[in-house]
Amino acid sequence: MIKRRILVVDDEDNLRTMLVAALKFEGYDVTAAPNGREGLRSVKESKPDLIVLDVMMPELDGFGMLRRLRETGDRTPVVFLTAKDTSADAVEGLGLGADDYLAKPFSLEELVARVEAVMRRVDSSPTASAVMTLADLTIDDVAHRVTRGSEEIHLSPTEYKLVAFLLSNKGRVMSRGQLLTNVWGYSPDDDPSVVETYIGYVRKKVDYIEPKLIQTVRGVGYTMRVEG
Repeated sequence: MIKRRILVVDDEDNLRTMLVAALKFEGYDVTAAPNGREGLRSVKESKPDLIVLDVMMPELDGFGMLRRLRETGDRTPVVFLTAKDTSADAVEGLGLGADDYLAKPFSLEELVARVEAVMRRVDSSPTASAVMTLADLTIDDVAHRVTRGSEEIHLSPTEYKLVAFLLSNKGRVMSRGQLLTNVWGYSPDDDPSVVETYIGYVRKKVDYIEPKLIQTVRGVGYTMRVEG
């Protein structure tokens, strides 16, 4: 069985060492870098399946590293690590295309669980149908390609799975708990704010033209359909 590759980018030597050891113990092939510049070089060399990325680092911070990756078209899944006790880092990181985040301090078990959840989202196929459509929105799951009309829409792996899940259930209202379970692999009792944040991001990418396809059903959840 081929080991999945993970890159850990963190400037704290002790924490970086612990993260590498914990992920190797779980069977991953792990490399590490002490800052964003080294991290970019490591991405080219090791071609990781997932990046664990600290926000606050010297030389080039996590936001800067992720921004440069996404500008080059690199869609490697990213789990952000943040030391700030606010949602600002999470919002900015998710907006840049990260797939999840953890606020320090966190347990190694929680980190491993988040990494495995992101891996499952990337690996799993959201529907049995290869091609799904609604109005002028098309998802080709074989090519992993999303288009609206003639324009391609670039989504992170989590954004892709969210849109694909809603589209595969078009016309049906999905609760926040259902989305947490089926898209993120979390318990339906977990914090639903991540759902609302991601809905906002995918709306900007998918619903930038009429007709708007992602609808809010107040007090229930979200659905994908053409209104009217």
